[in-house]
Amino acid sequence: MAVSFLKTPAPVNWSRWLVPPAALAVHLSIGQAYAWSVFKPALEKALHLTGTQSALPFQLGIVMLGLSAAFGGTMVERNGPRWAMFVSMTCFSAGFLISALGVATSQYWLVVVGYGFVGGIGLGIGYISPVSTLIKWFPDRPGMATGIAIMGFGGGALIATPWSSQMLESFGAGTGGIAAAFLVHGVVYAIFMSLGVLLIRVPEPGWKPAGWEPVDHGRPMISQADVSAANAIKTPQFWLLWVVLCFNVTAGIGILEKASPMITDFFKQTSAPIATAAAGGFVALLSLTNMLGRFVWSSTSDLIGRKNIYRVYLGAGALLYLVIALTTNSSKVLFVVCAGVILSFYGGGFATVPAYLKDLFGTYQVGAIHGRLLTAWSAAGVLGPLIVNAIADSGKSDGKQGPDLYGTSFIIMICLLAAGFVANELVGPVNPKYHEPRKQAAVPVGESS
Repeated sequence: MAVSFLKTPAPVNWSRWLVPPAALAVHLSIGQAYAWSVFKPALEKALHLTGTQSALPFQLGIVMLGLSAAFGGTMVERNGPRWAMFVSMTCFSAGFLISALGVATSQYWLVVVGYGFVGGIGLGIGYISPVSTLIKWFPDRPGMATGIAIMGFGGGALIATPWSSQMLESFGAGTGGIAAAFLVHGVVYAIFMSLGVLLIRVPEPGWKPAGWEPVDHGRPMISQADVSAANAIKTPQFWLLWVVLCFNVTAGIGILEKASPMITDFFKQTSAPIATAAAGGFVALLSLTNMLGRFVWSSTSDLIGRKNIYRVYLGAGALLYLVIALTTNSSKVLFVVCAGVILSFYGGGFATVPAYLKDLFGTYQVGAIHGRLLTAWSAAGVLGPLIVNAIADSGKSDGKQGPDLYGTSFIIMICLLAAGFVANELVGPVNPKYHEPRKQAAVPVGESS
């Protein structure tokens, strides 16, 4: 059982606006995962790895994110967000420290285990830690609330990318320098994440904003009923959203994980190749669009509906991939703009899905349902980097260069987004047979004082 300190309820007159900063403290930290590509070239050179091998810690981290969110979702609901943030802080920081030891001793498997397995558990528990709490504090604006917090996960790399690059430059890109950078990351993130642990609170059962009353939006996709996590996974809606999230994530994460080497390869044969610093700037820009998309698009979903916004993510995303594939390396600006918008849709998809789940399944166990849905992220975390890295590595072996390394990958992404678009169209209201009786759904799991 969690100690009482980790289950502190909100005192009377507690401001709900203190909850998003607490969530951001955790999400800005674990969002470092999106800056992994900064370490890839240094690790490949120092430890003699291929691009596929250097992606393993990131891939395993995303797998563990989904699995730990799925299996730990019910525990998060039961023990509360403070307990979850503490577990996340411990695992995420420990992952960096183990990785530092692995690099220092040239034992790459320790990096995979540390960053990927241990750190990945911290990613998953930390990612879902504030979601249901935010939805309960902001029933009037669920898309905006989750967008603020999950925006931090996308923006984490915006901080980590220049910070990590500077450390590699200062400490050196050899094993000693990489180990030192990992060590600093572990210590600093532990301190920063502890702010979220101290600040987070849960509302009293039945709490609602002053003057606010639930309203019937007249939209069949927004239910006033509740569905348990056990019943949610029995519905076709859950699995259709699983496909939607998986394919939307695959399309974005394939670019994000290989962002720095991808833009370098894409324009290597042009008259103005991309410098290392510019490639790092591209990673930072993608992090910015990823971050902003999480807030802007999820807030927009409060106005136009979740299903409509996913039509934009998936349909427009497929068209943008097609533009990149057809124009190849003819325009750096066009490539960067298209990639940036794709990553904004990628981030928006993450931030919108908790509100989509809330609309369909209610708030009863939405955190646990969200955790189970994140197994789609686990699958995409393997699928996206594997598609892009394996095809690029194979192309290099065959003597291909530039855009030819990625053309096939982009076509695959277009097909996946099209399949996700169809799955989203098939989502409809949940059958009432899965609804919880009102007396059971009145008090959310784990939210009693």
